[in-house]
Order: sequence, then structure tokens, then C-alpha cells
Amino acid sequence: MEARAIAKHIRIAPRKVNLVAAEIRGKNVDEALAILKFTPKRGAKELEKVLSSAIANAENNFDMDRERLYVYEAYGNQGKTLKRWRPRSQGRAYPILKRTSHVGIVLRERE
Repeated sequence: MEARAIAKHIRIAPRKVNLVAAEIRGKNVDEALAILKFTPKRGAKELEKVLSSAIANAENNFDMDRERLYVYEAYGNQGKTLKRWRPRSQGRAYPILKRTSHVGIVLRERE
């Protein structure tokens, strides 16, 4: 059995979120929360919120034991890209791509 939480359309590039997500994959939830709390990246703050939600889902919806929970999956998939234009010289325009992420965490119990 697994519990999950997903946050969609977060205004941070998936590449930046995945750097932090790789650090917590496979860790116990309390250890993962400690890592995220002291990681000085913006993606860590977003992942911390999603991890807290996944823990609450596991405890309340599935009656899982918090002591045995670990991070089975942590990812930041690509969401929609906001397209903006930057004016340049001689009437030209360059695109600005503002990327978004779908951040998700899946928790399981250790046997």
C-alpha cells in the first residue's frame, strides 16, 4: 500500500526540484524532513510541503505507521511552460520560457 501527494503547477523548473528530490529518495520520512528543512534551495521548501501532506495522507487515510514510512518516489515532472516575450533591438523579440513543475511524493511502509 502507498500514500501519495502531488502539487501541480509550481513555478520552479523541474530540473531544480529533481536535484533536491534525489537526495530524499529511499530515506525515512523523518530523515527526509530534516534534510529538506536544512537544504538551502527553493525546491526543498516545495518538497517539504508535499512530503508533509503525503505523511498526513498516510496516517489519516491509510492508517500507516509513521515510524515505518519511507520515501518510495520523489519527483518533479514538467508542467506547463509559460511563454513570455522579451523585446530586442530592431523590432525583434526573444522568447522567455517560464517552466513549471508537478511535484510528487509516494510513501510506503518498510516490512
